[in-house]
Amino acid sequence: MAKCEKGYLCAVCGKEVEDLIDSELYLRYTVGWLDPEKLHVAPERHLMCNPALAQFINDERFSELKVPSEADKQQLDAEFVAKRTELLTRGYRRLVELQQAGESVSITDYPLPEAAARYRLGG
Repeated sequence: MAKCEKGYLCAVCGKEVEDLIDSELYLRYTVGWLDPEKLHVAPERHLMCNPALAQFINDERFSELKVPSEADKQQLDAEFVAKRTELLTRGYRRLVELQQAGESVSITDYPLPEAAARYRLGG
């Protein structure tokens, strides 16, 4: 994350979310689930501190999570799981790209193309 983006504390464990690829806040923003105007006031969590969301990330760089409850993706509709996995995996991979690029990427360039288009249209 850029220097100005450091210091976010996880609402679950209370520890600092140090890396962009660990950020549930920035994943939600990148996939279009968080309005850019609310980014600075929305709660932050480590991805691993939100297993109900993180279980949908399917990437070799991310540890697979099991969710022992009715929120486990194995208990959900297969089509919903496939769509959510595709979106959140793409979002996670975008965070990996952004982290590798370092501070040279503007926050407005974080979102996936379809999310960026929605943000430009105001919804």
